[in-house]
Amino acid sequence: MDCYFCQKNSKEVDFKNVEILKKFISGLGKIKPKKRSGLCSKHQRQFAKAVKRARHLGLLSSAKK
Repeated sequence: MDCYFCQKNSKEVDFKNVEILKKFISGLGKIKPKKRSGLCSKHQRQFAKAVKRARHLGLLSSAKK
């Protein structure tokens, strides 16, 4: 499975694009692991940072415990 962001030729994962971020988040709001999301290592790290930024600004809800 190829990385979604590599296919789109995106250099960085944008934290403001919430619809794309929601694709790689579980139903409980947790970040899916690399094996489940299908992202490469570089974009998985960028994605995790983008999700955390979006949560901090209130664009995404935080993970439910």
